[in-house]
Amino acid sequence: MNASAVVEMTQYLTFTLGEEIFSLEIARVLEVLDYTIITKVPRTPAYLQGVINLRGGVVPVVDLRLKFGMPPGDVSVNTCIIIVEAMVDGDLLILGLLADSVQEVLDLERESIKPAPRIGTKLDTGFIKGMGRQNDRFIIILDIDRVFTHDELDAVQGVRDITETTWSAQPTA
Repeated sequence: MNASAVVEMTQYLTFTLGEEIFSLEIARVLEVLDYTIITKVPRTPAYLQGVINLRGGVVPVVDLRLKFGMPPGDVSVNTCIIIVEAMVDGDLLILGLLADSVQEVLDLERESIKPAPRIGTKLDTGFIKGMGRQNDRFIIILDIDRVFTHDELDAVQGVRDITETTWSAQPTA
């Protein structure tokens, strides 16, 4: 087999927020859950919807629509929570991302991914790994490690830590 014939493909999980299609590297996605009750945590940023119980563990859930400055969405039968791994200063953080729907797992060739567009100097697009194409639509490929600032992820981690401590301190029947 000719070495030049090897095409490097990466798999991405595509999901929607409003009319836009976003994606994450499938290797960073742990699972996709149906929408479930999210426990609100007081005095947290609007995009931090609260926490869920995932097999006895506390997982913070972030509404990406609010994080990206989009209007809030309505919960539907397609609404889901994508459980992902994000790295913060070498620490692994598990969090849930609220999405309007999950579409599919898509194979994209590295050469078909274009760099994130430069939209002036005041807008930070560092969280966009690139732009892919599927038919006539663009797919925004997110860099999950850069979607949140260090301070934002510290707040998310803090909510998880406080909730886990409170939860584990509850008396058992």
